This record gives sequence, structure tokens and C-alpha cells, in this order.
Amino acid sequence: MAVAAACAVAAPGVAAAQPALPIPTDPQVVPGYEALAALAPTLLQAAEIDAANPQNEILARAKQLLDTAPLSPDAKRILSSIITFLDGSRGGGPEIPQDGPVIAQFLYPTVGRGCISPTADSVGAALAVPGPADLPPPGPAAGAAGFVFTALGTAPLADRQAAPLTANWVNVDTGRTGATVLTGAANINPDGPATLSAIADTGRGRVLAAISGSITTDAGITCSFLPTVGAFVVN
Repeated sequence: MAVAAACAVAAPGVAAAQPALPIPTDPQVVPGYEALAALAPTLLQAAEIDAANPQNEILARAKQLLDTAPLSPDAKRILSSIITFLDGSRGGGPEIPQDGPVIAQFLYPTVGRGCISPTADSVGAALAVPGPADLPPPGPAAGAAGFVFTALGTAPLADRQAAPLTANWVNVDTGRTGATVLTGAANINPDGPATLSAIADTGRGRVLAAISGSITTDAGITCSFLPTVGAFVVN
């Protein structure tokens, strides 16, 4: 869904359109998909990266939808989680080091059902690091970007993954696209929580990316995360 939205951004005259996204009937998918579909026009605008703080626009739109849109209770619960993440009322995202590399946090957290235990879900946090930078190892070069995804509260990442966690991205200035699988090869947080990373040759320009898929922990749990979207510039 996010890659299709990104392609709309890359096409002249389409970025301002209000995409009509079909809502699937699978009860395990509908809440997250419904919330993302409602936010899709705002995510497209955020991908333009013209505003100094695109999260503010997403926050305002999410609050408006929560108050006015005819969404299901589960979709409204997910929107509430996005709002509390963006406005910092529950601590927001992880702190960004002031003297480290340029880090672009993804625009909202995602959720993996049953990732901690059969009755405990995990919040997933994603970020991108435009190169050149030292992190994530071995470090993205100029014209590339690194992705890092952490499943908070989970056991360490298993050596073997049952299914991939993938960053689907598009450079909206050049039209270059890719699907980059995140792995544990960089050995980030070896004692947990489960953390995966990858480096993508995005080229220079504005990049829109969506990370989603599954992770497997050494507790023997495989779980899936709904998409989370990020927008950043690679120089």
C-alpha cells in the first residue's frame, strides 16, 4: 500500500489526490489497514518533505479523524496510539543523540501481535539513517540509507528467520524503487530486544519507505508487524 502511495507521489499531479484504498475483510488486518488508509492522504503530503516537521501534520490529521471519522473502535484505538506517540504524552519515541548521525524516525510506531508472548503485543520502532554514516554497521555510503527496526520488549532475534521483514522504498525524485530485507547480520542488541537492519542503495533524493513483515525471536515466536512509513532525504 505504501509503495503504491509513493508511486502516486512520484507522478505529477497525483500527489494531492485522495486515494481510495480497499478495506480487506480479514478481522486481523482491518483495524491497522483502516487506520492507515484514513491517514494515506496525509502520509502522501508528508512524503513531499516540504514542512519542517511533517509529524505535526500527521498528528493534526489523526486527531481530526479520531474526532470525526466513522472508524471502527479498533481503528480508533490504533489512531490513539499514533497520537500519543507523536505528541509525546507517553514518552514518544527514543531520544536522538545530538552528536550522532542524522536519524529520521519513521512517522509512527507499529504493532506486532503476540510478539512478546501469546497475550502480549510488541511495539515496533523504525528509523532510517541517510549516508554517509557509521550506523547501522557497516554504515551506509553517500547515496544510500540504513534502516533499523526494533521490536520493543521482545526476546533476542533468532538466528534463522521464518519470514522476512522488508523495507519497500521509492526515491520520489528519481523513480528508483527497491525491496530491502532487514536481517540480524549487524548484531545490534544481541541480548534483545529483537533488532534488524539493512542498507539500501536508494540514490540521492527524497525517499519514502514502508517497513512491514515478520520477525522470529529465540523464544520461538514468529509475529507480523503492520506497515510503518518513513520519509527522509538522502544527499
